[in-house]
Amino acid sequence: MLAIYVIKQYERAVVFKLGKVKGNARGPGLMFVWPFADRVHRVSLRIITMPIQSQGIITRDNVSIDVSAVAYYRVKDPIRSVIAIENVEAAINQIAQTTLRSVVGRHTLDETLAETDKINENIKEILDVQTEEWGIEVTVVELRDIQLPESMQRAMARQAEAEREKRAKIIAAEGEALAAGELAAASDVMMAHPLALQLRNLQTLVEVAVDKNSTVVFPAPLMSTIGELGAFLSRETAAAAAAAAAAAASGSSSSSVLPAPVIGEPEQATGTPQANGELVPG
Repeated sequence: MLAIYVIKQYERAVVFKLGKVKGNARGPGLMFVWPFADRVHRVSLRIITMPIQSQGIITRDNVSIDVSAVAYYRVKDPIRSVIAIENVEAAINQIAQTTLRSVVGRHTLDETLAETDKINENIKEILDVQTEEWGIEVTVVELRDIQLPESMQRAMARQAEAEREKRAKIIAAEGEALAAGELAAASDVMMAHPLALQLRNLQTLVEVAVDKNSTVVFPAPLMSTIGELGAFLSRETAAAAAAAAAAAASGSSSSSVLPAPVIGEPEQATGTPQANGELVPG
């Protein structure tokens, strides 16, 4: 009488006949064995996800952090995975925890945060070497979470803020330097072509008028405006002095000319008549 087993596509069967491995791993499909003489162990070939619980680790620069990870492995040799080790999952979990502490402890905090790919590859290589004799292949190891102390988080936040402020100031300084160079080049062009300044003034007026402002500004070169104001004041002062001199000259000439007496007409005595017939001058 034979026993019938159905081996799935992702499984392999390791058959022990009277305590010894019988041939290679069998499957998938139907399999016939002797009920009392043969024993069948099913082995899954699918990739298994194994979380690595959080480990308290002290980095090379003496910072205490908690690191958790996840590992993916699969059975490459079903026979060795059965006869070489009793519990594959528990063994890989323990060796993964110790490897995680060992590898992360050789790096500083900054390296741990910045070089996670390198750390993942180192852990994977170490686990591959140790699990090869068990018929296991570790496909991927990834650091899942890195927890920092609150004091370290605040210090890193201040450092990041200072770094951003430094970059902002550097960028602003570089922009000022570039703007100064471009302004110098523009001034040279405007000096060579005076009409360019007038065109720029007109463009400024257009930009000011966009917002419908009630104030209209007419820009002009500062030094030429000051010169024109000085010339205007000089002309006004000279004109005022000339007008004052002309007025003084006309006044003096009019005071020196007297009216001439009329010939042929006797002078008439003027006065107030008295009672005795004499005239009293008025």
